[in-house]
Amino acid sequence: MRLQEIRELVRVARPDAPSGLKRLARVVNIEDLRRLARRRLPVGVQGYLEGGAEDEVTLRRNRAAFNEFEIVPRVLRDVHEIDVSTTVLNTAMALPFALAPIGSPRLFHHDGELASARAAGRAQIPFSLSSSGTVSIERIAESSPGPHWYQLYVWRDRALCEELLERARNNGYQALLVTADSAVRSKRERDLHTGMTVPSPTLSASSLLDGALHPEWSWHFLTKEAIRFANLASLKSPPKVGMEKLARSFDGLTTWADLEWIAAAWKGPWALKGVMNLEDAKRAVDLGATAIVVSNHGGRQLDHQPAALEVLPRIVEAVGDQVEVLFDSGIRRGSDLMMALALGARACLIGRAHLYGLAAAGEAGVSRAIDILADELRIAMALSGAASLAELNPSLIEHRATRSRS
Repeated sequence: MRLQEIRELVRVARPDAPSGLKRLARVVNIEDLRRLARRRLPVGVQGYLEGGAEDEVTLRRNRAAFNEFEIVPRVLRDVHEIDVSTTVLNTAMALPFALAPIGSPRLFHHDGELASARAAGRAQIPFSLSSSGTVSIERIAESSPGPHWYQLYVWRDRALCEELLERARNNGYQALLVTADSAVRSKRERDLHTGMTVPSPTLSASSLLDGALHPEWSWHFLTKEAIRFANLASLKSPPKVGMEKLARSFDGLTTWADLEWIAAAWKGPWALKGVMNLEDAKRAVDLGATAIVVSNHGGRQLDHQPAALEVLPRIVEAVGDQVEVLFDSGIRRGSDLMMALALGARACLIGRAHLYGLAAAGEAGVSRAIDILADELRIAMALSGAASLAELNPSLIEHRATRSRS
């Protein structure tokens, strides 16, 4: 079947898509958004969103870990007003979470980062733009009120890195996230099975046919602006190699000297993202990190790691009085947020949970995801007897294994 024939099939089959608000009318949790997202997305794109590395052991552990911790609430406390505001990386936030940096989000919805950034801006939380994003640094700054953070992968071309940092700084991005756990790209077998490629999927015969079964997604994919690595395409001096080849050429922060160079070039608050080892956390503190992000990349990089939540208390105990500790990997509920915060995280990054909203209904879906997590967090805090983030502490959380030994 030729591409033009597929375009015509999609044009004829395309239903009148319900508005985002109508589609979200019966959504009450993140899992509802996930189900809606799966209906809209072709199989290959679903796999890219939900998949992990190799056997996906780390991916499953991240979620299972939340079931191993229990909330031990306090009662008869004044929880009439719940304050969930905070300041992280010198950024005032109405909620203790930010939207995590994501590569190629326009795969999930044609508005991509623009939708997520606008929703985050309304909620007064940071939106983090990825180096491998599909909307430029400048366009995000122009289209949403912020706050904005910028996430950097480290390319071998240092001039390229300097230019990206300068553009982010000049456009008002308040903090830098440096990803440390992507020295090489992992083996993501869902993507290999479906032939999924980024930033734009390869239009094989099978993917075209699958796209015809998801006409709304396919209509936008075929008729909107082509998906590309926007920040690399808009360089002052574009490299001679193609954008996709360049995107594969980053060396993933190979040395601590690289990190020291980046911190000096940025000259602002920054976080090292992807820390799972105590010695790495201590070294980041020694290099002057404002924050570290305890994360295993949502299970998408090295398989057979421990769950990020299991590692969090040890890292907080070791360096939490010297640096802000952030957390990501596996959050789907407001109670998940509360557990991480009570175990010492200053704030969290939300990845797949907000992408389910994006894929389900664009900007309205991201706003719904943010509202769901915020409401559930306030409920969990009130029922636990904590009226503010300062009242969340490890005494409210108990590990099942610890209780069974006592």
